[in-house]
Amino acid sequence: MKKNMGSSDRTVRFGLAILIVAFYFNNILTGILGLLLMFLAGILAITSLFRFCPFYLPFGINTKEKMKS
Repeated sequence: MKKNMGSSDRTVRFGLAILIVAFYFNNILTGILGLLLMFLAGILAITSLFRFCPFYLPFGINTKEKMKS
């Protein structure tokens, strides 16, 4: 698994995951929509922790910063 996510991408994904979880536990998001968004929050958190997004592969997207020589 080659890393394909940069630090800004990871920060945004993790921030969205935290925001969704906070909304869910404060009963702003409820019902089926709340559960679906909690599932999405889990995916966002996992992909940001592993620095790999499988959805980027078919499109050749890579937000990881290039190392300077």
